[in-house]
Formats: sequence, C-alpha cells, structure tokens
Amino acid sequence: MLKNKTIPILEFKQVCKNYKKKGKYIKALDHVSFEVFEGEVFGFVGPNGAGKSTTIKVMLDVIRDYTGDVKIYGADARDSKARKDVAFVPETPALYDQFTPLEMLRMSLSMYGIKCENELNLCMHWLERFSLLPYAKRKIGELSKGNAQRVALARALVVSPKLLILDEPLSGLDPVGRKDVVNILENFKQDGGAIFFTSHVLHDVERIADRFGFINDGQLITTRSPQDVLAEHADRFVVRYRVDSGSMGDAKELRVGEYEIELSQAEMPAWMQLLNEHAGKIIDIKPAVSLETVFFRILEEKKSLDEAK
Repeated sequence: MLKNKTIPILEFKQVCKNYKKKGKYIKALDHVSFEVFEGEVFGFVGPNGAGKSTTIKVMLDVIRDYTGDVKIYGADARDSKARKDVAFVPETPALYDQFTPLEMLRMSLSMYGIKCENELNLCMHWLERFSLLPYAKRKIGELSKGNAQRVALARALVVSPKLLILDEPLSGLDPVGRKDVVNILENFKQDGGAIFFTSHVLHDVERIADRFGFINDGQLITTRSPQDVLAEHADRFVVRYRVDSGSMGDAKELRVGEYEIELSQAEMPAWMQLLNEHAGKIIDIKPAVSLETVFFRILEEKKSLDEAK
C-alpha cells in the first residue's frame, strides 16, 4: 500500500542519453519517464544492455550529460543534497576485505555524517536483522558471497534512507537469505521507504514489486503492476489437485494421485464439477502465464512492430 501517491520520491521526465560508438549514436535512454512514490517498491527489468545501469547512473549523478529532468524529493538529481536520504547497493558491492561487517556499518554512518549515542547498538541491530552477528568481527574477505551481500544491504539500511536503489539485491543469496531480505525490504516499505531495484529474476519482481517498468533498447515499454499485466494475459490456469481413491472410469486426468492440469477459464467449471464428482481436492490454482512469458510476448510484439516500419 502506497503511503503517499501525490509527491514522488523519484521522478524521471523525458530522460534521454546517447552514446557515440564507432561513429554512430546509440540511444541508451529514449524519453524515459516514470515515478516512484513513498512506500512503493518499483522493479526495473529488461534484457542486458536495455538501459537499466544507465538509468541508475543518471539518478546517482554518475552520468550528467543527459536531457530531461530527474528529481529526488523534488530536487534536481545533479544536486548532491538530493541524495542525502538515498542509499545504493550495487550488484557487486565494493566492500573492503580487510574490514569487518561492524566496521563497514560504522564507516557508512560516518560517510553520511550520522552521529548517535548508541552507534554500536544501532550497527549490531542491523547485523542481527541480517543474521550477521556471528560474523560481526570477521574480515569481509572471509565471508561467503551471500553474507557479503547481506553486509552491503545492512550498510545501506543502517543510515535510515528514504530511498533504496538496489541493483540485483537478491543476487548470491540462498533461499533462506532471499526470504529474510525480502521480509526486511517489506518492512522498510511498510515504514514508508521507497525502493527502486533492478532484477533479472522476474519471479522476484512478481513477488515484491508494486509496479515495474520494462525497458528495452532504451525505451520504457510499459509501467504497470505485475498483477495487472498477468490478469490481462492470463486466460489459462494451472490447477494442482489430488484424488485419493475411487473409480475414475475413463476420466484419465482424474486418476488417483496428485497432478497438475492446464485449463482455460471456459473449461474450469466443467472440470471442477468432474473433480467434485470423484471426491477430488484442489490444492492450488495459479495463472498458466508468468511475468517472464509476458515479457517475451512484449519483446516479440515490439520486434514485429519494428520490422513492419
């Protein structure tokens, strides 16, 4: 649920960025416009080279020679003061192997000019949230990739940002780590924080994004919620069901056991009646289409339109 959908925390308006390569201009960003609001998780997805990294570099003022407007809390993104409440975690965090997680969090507080009486307690709190207490005083170089990723996320959150910019935030995490981080990000969102993240794992987008932007060849193809897109495209469903006993007759799809079947919306009523007649039980129903298949459809549609021009 969005806390405030009147004033965007992050705003792109008609942003264009061109690169010159071998004498030709390449459009890295082509009139890209979107907004991210307080209490919102915005996923930014697309193929390699689509413009995701360029978008992040623009908002972080790494790239300045672009046209259009980029604002953070209403301030021009080229102004360093605009990013005082922004924290960024890259896909491959630049952590110093010779320091400990505790030292990295303390350095982060110092870099942001944050002074507090209970600095140690604050740092230990965030290390605990990310299950890093056993490694608090171990060298970063001794940690696994997943734990190093947790340190980078803890370092970002310890400064109490209002906007988190995350590049592949769940990369390198095991299933338990992914679940833990998703819960922490959900809490951050519930407290009013905004998250802009990129991901190649579309399941993560479906799971945690309120809205997403799909970028390809520098163009923002669509900005929607995952649920809306799936609802528009999902006219078929995968039903997981179980039949424990009974005579199945010629209904081969209802033989004893646990199975999955794909059905159209029109086929569902008759099939469910048949299942009920044989005392079967529905375990789960989900759309047969995933966000990934929708994206491939969008790519194919765009390709066809480009070829028709």
